[in-house]
Amino acid sequence: MSVCKTAEQIVNQARAHGETDLGQRRFINSEFRRQDDSDKWPIQGRFNVTERAIRHARKFERDSDVMSPYEYALFLDQETSRIINDSHNW
Repeated sequence: MSVCKTAEQIVNQARAHGETDLGQRRFINSEFRRQDDSDKWPIQGRFNVTERAIRHARKFERDSDVMSPYEYALFLDQETSRIINDSHNW
């Protein structure tokens, strides 16, 4: 069984690397991708939840304002949950 990190844990690790905001965002994306479980129920591999959440975050940012790395990680966390929960309505 793999252990999933929280958004806060991922951001703290990204900050510890001393990266720029862009570097932290890349780290956040890679960590979310690493712990993606799109192959499991209820998605069962129909699509990649993390990639969809990343696309939604980028669109949200284009339409509104730039998010901090912390806000970005929280957005991904919330969006992946929303996508998975909405999948029950297909």
